[in-house]
Amino acid sequence: MKQSVFVIGNMDCPTEEALIRKRLASVPGVGELAFNLMERRLTVDHTLPDEQPILGALREIGMQAGPAAAQPGACTRCEADGAPAVPAKTWALMAVSGIAAIGAEILAWSGAAEASAPVIALALISIVTGGLGTLRKGWIALKTFTLNINFLMSVAVIGAVAIGEWPEAAVVIFLFALAELIETLSLERARNAIRGLMAMAPETATVRLDSGEWVERPAAEVGVGQFVRVKPGGRIPLDGTVTAGASAVNQAPITGESMPVEKAPGDPVFAGTVNERGSFEFRVTANKGSTTLDRIIHAVQEAQGQRAPTQRFVDRFARYYTPAVVVFALLVATLPPLFFDAAFQDWLYKALVMLVIACPCALVISTPVTVVSGLAAAARHGILVKGGVHLENGRRIKAVALDKTGTLTHGRPVLTDVVPLVERPADELLQMAASVDAHSEHPVAAAIVAAWQAPGRALLDVADFESLTGRGAQGRVAGRLYYVGNHRLVEELAICGPQVEAVLQRLEREGKTAVVLATEQEPLCVLGVADTLRGHSAEAIRDLHALGVVSVMLTGDNPATARAIADQVGIDDARGNLLPEDKLAAIDELIARYGTVGMVGDGINDAPALARASIGFAMGAAGTDTAIETADVALMDDDLRKLPRFIALSRRTSQVLWQNISLALGIKALFFALALAGKATLWMAVFADMGASLLVVGNGLRLLNAAGSKAKA
Repeated sequence: MKQSVFVIGNMDCPTEEALIRKRLASVPGVGELAFNLMERRLTVDHTLPDEQPILGALREIGMQAGPAAAQPGACTRCEADGAPAVPAKTWALMAVSGIAAIGAEILAWSGAAEASAPVIALALISIVTGGLGTLRKGWIALKTFTLNINFLMSVAVIGAVAIGEWPEAAVVIFLFALAELIETLSLERARNAIRGLMAMAPETATVRLDSGEWVERPAAEVGVGQFVRVKPGGRIPLDGTVTAGASAVNQAPITGESMPVEKAPGDPVFAGTVNERGSFEFRVTANKGSTTLDRIIHAVQEAQGQRAPTQRFVDRFARYYTPAVVVFALLVATLPPLFFDAAFQDWLYKALVMLVIACPCALVISTPVTVVSGLAAAARHGILVKGGVHLENGRRIKAVALDKTGTLTHGRPVLTDVVPLVERPADELLQMAASVDAHSEHPVAAAIVAAWQAPGRALLDVADFESLTGRGAQGRVAGRLYYVGNHRLVEELAICGPQVEAVLQRLEREGKTAVVLATEQEPLCVLGVADTLRGHSAEAIRDLHALGVVSVMLTGDNPATARAIADQVGIDDARGNLLPEDKLAAIDELIARYGTVGMVGDGINDAPALARASIGFAMGAAGTDTAIETADVALMDDDLRKLPRFIALSRRTSQVLWQNISLALGIKALFFALALAGKATLWMAVFADMGASLLVVGNGLRLLNAAGSKAKA
């Protein structure tokens, strides 16, 4: 099975989606279809030798289709290509159509017969200049037996002409075409929110050649390992690591941080971020297409293609709603004249009004616009949401489980205490513990190693090293087995006496992580390690509580330390001494109690718990492939306040979605009643349908600025 991606320049509405589905269903070898209306992309699974049969079928039904460009997010009709969303020629024709339609109405109001030659001439000019596209689409819909707005509008216009309502037919076709153009412009704003991400990274880079000369090169031609120079005020073209110079970099496009971040040799930099001051050089670590910014864009584009729960509901509803309304309109046109001797022309007119109102475009287009606006707003503020389903479900979160190290704290603990339990020098014991821990990747181990290592201070050779998950590590030094681990490990070794307990309890009450160096026979010393809280952790927990969300800490650290940290930040429930399987059990218990539960971790060490949670949040995901790929939501920097902001954005998105659904259905219900009462005209019906579309699109676009606000319940 092959997969081909097409960009369709005039695919804006589910109207086109339904037409494409029906046409491609008859093409042999075509399988699954996936639509991304916001990016105008169609993905086709097929067994065909080439794409020509698909392209031919699409062009038969008037679709401006072509193979998708290699560049992610490329569009056949966008500002990046230098082409406006609506060509000037189209606006000129619309102006002629509008003038002619108004002229026909003025003549009719001034006393001329609606079927007089001047009125008919002006109406025909209006229909030809402004409505031929709609009538052509209506004819295609008729040929393919597709019930859509273009068919309904064509029937309405032809029906109005048939009963002699020439001015109204002209006004209706003009208003419909004008509303479609305005809707196109409104949708472009949502699309531009994503394209803005793509435009952040410059197309060129200043690269150092082997000769030492600096030259300008296309960023796409710069490989990993090459050296790039960035001037003050310039955008960074690729991901890399600073090798020379220092500066402050505005990382807001990636992480959403409000303040520039100081950069020095060894620090990472990201494509699309802005060098505020100073000049520096960096070594490229990711080429064009693989940068953090590229992965964000790719993730957002994929998220757009996923239908959120509300969108799936609306699609199912519309599938039955439109045919039901059309049948009802036919009954309105036929039953009163047949059984009640009513005037056929009057009831036919009412039915035509209902046909115009029948299209669910406003209802269906509101959901993807709203969801994409929410996704784009979140991405611009350093919150990468991997799909509309997570954006919607975030509002349901009742409890959040948080890892301690690297989430609530900086994850860079330092050694604070060395308490010998035997008659041996403290430095000797620290060297022994550091030598064993040098083979471990745990942050606490790193703190012990860092405390020992200094010029002239060597580590001992360690054999048979083994990591003891959730407890510590072991290794042989000079043939003897040594353990470096937590309270749980000492208890398992059955060497936890009163002296050890007293030291452990004292350090734990101080909020420190206590680690014991021991042999199989006796404990040798206790080491105290402390981690510092992130500056915004307490504020983030307060914001969560303000939203009515319960906070739970899940950590492998001892309960006393966990409780001490929890008290500092205001966490409701702190659970310590947890192995990975214990964290899974805790998530299961929280889900059983609260329903929807979020889990916040580093995206790698906490992967099982993140996967088990209703929504997994990865902290500090910028530059981390695994976190971006595996997390449901990636918080691109280490600011935990983005978590309550995401929940608030999710709740706001849900509110806007149901506002739009209520508006769309409410307006249609009102005009149905007016039509039955004989108070609604065709042009009023056009306003009702397309006006509702513009209203819900505009309402959805308000979310573009929502993520930057403070979290509110």
